[in-house]
Amino acid sequence: MKYTQIPENTFQQLQLNAGILVDTFTPSTGVIGNLLGATTGGITFNANPTYEDFGEDVDNCPNNMKEFKRIVSFDPTMSGNFLTCTPAIAKKLAGAADIDGTDTTKVVPRNELLSTDFSEVWWIGDYSGVNTDEGSTQKAGFLAIRLLNALNQSGFQIQSSKNAKGQLAFEFHGHYSLDAQDVVPYEIYVKAGTEGT
Repeated sequence: MKYTQIPENTFQQLQLNAGILVDTFTPSTGVIGNLLGATTGGITFNANPTYEDFGEDVDNCPNNMKEFKRIVSFDPTMSGNFLTCTPAIAKKLAGAADIDGTDTTKVVPRNELLSTDFSEVWWIGDYSGVNTDEGSTQKAGFLAIRLLNALNQSGFQIQSSKNAKGQLAFEFHGHYSLDAQDVVPYEIYVKAGTEGT
């Protein structure tokens, strides 16, 4: 059948499994930083652009004319649920908070944001038919998203239930910065795995 087919390279372009959340990642080497925690239910990412139609109030101009369409900003979000909780995770989920200097088990929320409350969050998922590293002869493929100046805006949340693991919801938003005002606060990396050196 003519229209019942898939591209020959389909398996080389599949993203597999739930992926991981880390604090740093080097795409050129594939080296990951620290895992933020165990998650459940996978991770959801949305770029969430806001558009403006500059022609909508122009006489005789149809709505949604492409020449008048402009992107105002992006509000990229990365959301999901952590299964594990440490003081560092609790601090990140609280958004504006500190770990107490004398009692490192205590997370103290703040009423004001500091620049240190914003950080990078990376999601990295297995990609392509080559997705394992075996010695130095194979390099794993990955699909990765870097969220810049990330801040959890949903606050600290936990849902516990009988005979089940507690889940801590998060919704990290990427933010623009005065230091780089034209930089959209997310990046995407897609790299197929390679055999050999």
